[in-house]
Amino acid sequence: MRQDNPVATQSARDGQRLGRRRNHRDPMQQTPRRHSPAADRNKGPLLAVLQRVLPRAGAALEIAAGTGQHAVHFSAGLPDWSWQPTDPEPSALASIADYAAEAALPNLRPPLALDVLAAPWPVEGPFDAIFCANLLHISPWATCPALMRGAARVASAAGVLLSYGPYFVEGQPPGAGNLAFDSELRASNPAWGIRWLHEVEAQARAAGWRLDETVAMPANNLTLVWRREA
Repeated sequence: MRQDNPVATQSARDGQRLGRRRNHRDPMQQTPRRHSPAADRNKGPLLAVLQRVLPRAGAALEIAAGTGQHAVHFSAGLPDWSWQPTDPEPSALASIADYAAEAALPNLRPPLALDVLAAPWPVEGPFDAIFCANLLHISPWATCPALMRGAARVASAAGVLLSYGPYFVEGQPPGAGNLAFDSELRASNPAWGIRWLHEVEAQARAAGWRLDETVAMPANNLTLVWRREA
């Protein structure tokens, strides 16, 4: 954990916990596995984007992997990709490991503890893809530049960064659902909230990324495809 920004780091972890409170675990089930209905809904559309955007084979790093449902689904759908899930929370790491043990996929690597705000990240690159879903709006703003810089450090020369979640876009009226969600987030923690795309893009450019594609997704979400600046 970074010693120079403990408040931001704790807020990021609190945000991860907020997301996990929206996951479900049967109290009678003796397993660390957690289940996210949202992950079940969006894993198919997200995999379709990955299959279209990514080359046939490579190595991927997943940031804030949460329950592990995405990691298993993507590893199964991208069999020629090595998939490395990470998360800062022990409970998430246990859930990911439980899903992975059942799936027994040869290309799905054991989960690693990774705090986006901690530099350097404890992973060995280079990675051909870095994937991050539903992090920026439930963490402090410092997470955004840290994600962009960290991804740039571990990405290969032709590497791609994909970030998924809700965003506000200049010139586009925000949906009522996203406005309500943003208010809920800020009531939980003033440091959280749906981010403006142009502000995220500015941090990405500063780290050497350019926005290559914006993909509209179900439930007013976007998948942003970032590539290295030429």
